[in-house]
Amino acid sequence: MRDACCEVIYSGLQLCSEDIVSLSILVDAVGIGLSILSGAHISLFKRIMELIGQRRILVFGGGVIPDDDIKELEALGVAKIFTSGASTTEIAQWVKGAVPHR
Repeated sequence: MRDACCEVIYSGLQLCSEDIVSLSILVDAVGIGLSILSGAHISLFKRIMELIGQRRILVFGGGVIPDDDIKELEALGVAKIFTSGASTTEIAQWVKGAVPHR
């Protein structure tokens, strides 16, 4: 994503949802991108969305996520889910178009 000229703050692996949202608020992030391969995508995205509340932070992500779960995540307010096989170029193009620039 950095190579595609996106500003990225990489927070590391296995942060809890509270730490991810706290860091995002601290750095005044406009978007949160999550890569989830654990199978816990519904609960993790749901918690992130709850913690964000009314803040204007766009949430997107990807991983091995079934189509039915994508619909549920979109209903929670997740802006975009990329399934396995999505290219970095595709993701970067979407981010550049969807994430508001300041």
